[in-house]
Amino acid sequence: MRPEGRVRRRSRSAATGVLVGLTLLAGCTSAAPRPAPVDPGVPGGGFRLVAFDSCAEALAGLRTAARAYVGPWGFGGPVRADMTGGGREAVTAERAAPGAGAPDPPAFSGTNTHEAGVDEPDLVKTDGRRIVTVGGGVLHVVDPATRRVTGRLDLGTSTDDPARWADASLLLHGDRALVLVPEPWSARPVGIVPGRPGPATPLPEGTPTGPRLVLVDLAGQPRVVSDFRVDGGLVDARQVGPTARVVVRSAPRLDFPSVDQGSDDERLAANQAVIDRAPIEDWLPRWAVTDDGRTSTGSVDCGQVTRPATYSGTSMVTLFSFDLAATTLGDGSPVTVVADGDTVYSNGANLYIASDQRWRLLPALQERERDPKPEDQRTEIYQFDTTGPDRPRYVTATSVPGWLINQYAMSEWNGHLRVATTSGRDWGARPKSTSSVYVLRADGGTLRETGRVTGLGPGERIYAVRFVAGTGYVVTFRETDPLYTVDLRDPDRPKVLGELKIPGYSAYLHPVSDSRLLGIGQDATEEGRRQGTQVSLFDVGDLARPTRLAQYHVRNGNSEAEFDPHAFLYWPAERLVVVPLTTYDPGRRGAPDAGALALRVSDEGFTPVGTVRHSASTPDTHGTGMIRRSLVVGDVLWTVSDSGLQANNLSTLDTLGWVPTT
Repeated sequence: MRPEGRVRRRSRSAATGVLVGLTLLAGCTSAAPRPAPVDPGVPGGGFRLVAFDSCAEALAGLRTAARAYVGPWGFGGPVRADMTGGGREAVTAERAAPGAGAPDPPAFSGTNTHEAGVDEPDLVKTDGRRIVTVGGGVLHVVDPATRRVTGRLDLGTSTDDPARWADASLLLHGDRALVLVPEPWSARPVGIVPGRPGPATPLPEGTPTGPRLVLVDLAGQPRVVSDFRVDGGLVDARQVGPTARVVVRSAPRLDFPSVDQGSDDERLAANQAVIDRAPIEDWLPRWAVTDDGRTSTGSVDCGQVTRPATYSGTSMVTLFSFDLAATTLGDGSPVTVVADGDTVYSNGANLYIASDQRWRLLPALQERERDPKPEDQRTEIYQFDTTGPDRPRYVTATSVPGWLINQYAMSEWNGHLRVATTSGRDWGARPKSTSSVYVLRADGGTLRETGRVTGLGPGERIYAVRFVAGTGYVVTFRETDPLYTVDLRDPDRPKVLGELKIPGYSAYLHPVSDSRLLGIGQDATEEGRRQGTQVSLFDVGDLARPTRLAQYHVRNGNSEAEFDPHAFLYWPAERLVVVPLTTYDPGRRGAPDAGALALRVSDEGFTPVGTVRHSASTPDTHGTGMIRRSLVVGDVLWTVSDSGLQANNLSTLDTLGWVPTT
């Protein structure tokens, strides 16, 4: 069934690609963990981090913290890797890295990123001369001019391994691609033999089996240059120029005894005994890099590990740095904090890693209809100076009340970090939640609060945030969608200027001009029941009176762009919006209708252009034709699915060619 669309104008002025989880322990429990002891080596007064003076001090501190935190069932529940989530910006030839003597590439769209100039990993990349995709354990290079595959590299994953189909992602610089492979793909590690892309010499025993980072040379037929492996789970990455920053979360490698023997006290004592015997090596993340068939190994230097005053000893977050123009990935110059981390934001000069404990607390709280404690509703933020290509410098840390929705809830502007959070219970029959925006001065040494706005969306939670220069846009939702406009130009006195209430919500916000804001999310009834994908156009020229100018609704529709902004494309030259779209007919059986919806945006509303479909989207292809991404090269719109790439005329959407990748 074709998507049903309607354009509706209003003038009233009232608006995780998913990474797999990493299990830390031998057993699970919903019981709240005991608080970790305060480290006497960390000075009081504010949220501080200090380094351990020695490996012996690090081991003693980690053992003490972990011993207090462990229970009879281990360390607690499972830990997720980040489920991560602007519009694709136009990229001209000047932003590319062309080879010597090569003609300038046509204009092309880059990955939809939060901040201009700071790239984010995604399943497809282009520099105008080539399109590089990764999926199903295979990297493909496509020539957009001839519309054919010019290179293929099997990343060495077993074809019968379900983890082969987990989403990998890419970063691109010149003739180099860095493939970030989630941890399940590393279950069957292989070495590298020059010129051979497939399985080769097994890696030494004890080699990390977490995420893989594979540096690939694209100058000819794709070949592996360097293969880096590390313990833990991949959180996220950012790239500025040739430098990639990769954030990994790891857990201590402790072998707790079986949980089905003995009493709680006996199991607790046994688990504490395991902690007491564990050497420092069991806590520190290990890495291994393979170049030309030779593997070197190492671990994070315990003398460089920093910790806050209180920590559990159950998690470390490490920031690695890699030069994509080098001949090896090396050791990644790691910087480690004894903490957790699930959200990454960077503006290039600074990189922030944020951690909240919502994933750990919500299941038990929702099951028991209990309010979270104030101390459990805090987001810790760690700031790193990433102005140069070398090892990042830890700057400072702070915490704010509440929980984040994603990286778009953070933004640095004019030396101030803005953070939007939700606090309190937003579930159950009597929700008590509210949302806030905090402004913190980032002066190179501290993150000190200068102002805040509170009380947004009582009983609701944040669904979308976008900061644009001195303005913040915050969407909260439970039954209706208030769109708040927040004036942040004076960091000492932020204030709410306007509020627009409409049915449904926006899950992603994208500025298309100084006075127009586009939102994609779900329409809903007055009671909050979702009705299908909606694209909204807001007039924010007068921040005190935001209005919705137009809405395009697709009944029973869902779009990946609602939870992954990388799936959103806005091409300013054509004022074209393209998003993946899947519609379900609840009254009929069979495969959903999958495609990519294209709308042209004016200052007043939307004009439907059409829907692109891949012919492989049939019931017997298991959805391999479901479009995941779209991009522009010259006057061609390319759409990407697991089965291939399709070229369509940018203006008319007429099909120009098909490039299979399966």
